Amino acid sequence: MIAVPSRTKEILEQFDLRAKKGYGQNFLVDPMIVKRVAEEAHCQGGVIEIGPGLGALSEALAMVAPHVVCYEVDPDMLEVLRVTLADYPNVELILQDFLEVDLHAKVEELYNQYGQVTVCANLPYYITTPVLFKLFQEEKLSHITVMVQKEVGDRFAAPVGDPNYSALSIEGQYLYHIKKLFTVPGRSFNPSPAVDSIILQFTRKQQLPSLDEKEFFEFVRLSFQQRRKTLYNNLKDAYPNIKDALQNAHIDERKRGQELSVSQFVELFNILREGEQG
Repeated sequence: MIAVPSRTKEILEQFDLRAKKGYGQNFLVDPMIVKRVAEEAHCQGGVIEIGPGLGALSEALAMVAPHVVCYEVDPDMLEVLRVTLADYPNVELILQDFLEVDLHAKVEELYNQYGQVTVCANLPYYITTPVLFKLFQEEKLSHITVMVQKEVGDRFAAPVGDPNYSALSIEGQYLYHIKKLFTVPGRSFNPSPAVDSIILQFTRKQQLPSLDEKEFFEFVRLSFQQRRKTLYNNLKDAYPNIKDALQNAHIDERKRGQELSVSQFVELFNILREGEQG
């Protein structure tokens, strides 16, 4: 497999390549990891991968999925992938910056053809959050399984009151059930990063409250604008009726954002909106 360290080294030497820091490239060199990720990623339909690199995870996905779409931004890597994945006709290679992709159109295409669309990727550290927020906009992505820097994973999965609990946690947990699958040590990559990674799996919630998500997320981010400030102090300028809303929601105005659950944020937001409309 491509993920075997000696095979990865051979490919890099064959194409006279090395990992590019500018693209956040760290190549997976642990075949057991890529197999396990692919097996747990719900690959029964179309699968989207971002940043395939040399194709280590792509290969494992191609073994279990009907169709795999790989978005690669580095032209040099695309030339490699055409060789390393030549034996897998179910892999579609696209040279494009994922943040500029018309993702909605691609998800619709895959959904119509395969009935299910999921994402499985080893995300480059430098674009992890914008990539995830782009994915979050697609309701038809039933599962998103991604390898991310451990500290980012801890923030998304953090429970109420945890030091890592943030606006990021609430936005993710509002839309998804989030599960940490397992940790990936730095030695599983070439070159080895100084930090460990974690496999996170986002499973889309079937039923969500009826509210303006964009406005709700802006409200949540404002609540954490200054973490040491209370909710009241963070929100009073944007929401003049915040004091009454906190009282109606039975929330102590001395509480901070990290002390409220997702459901409490939803309730407070709805009370504020009702107060504005009233």
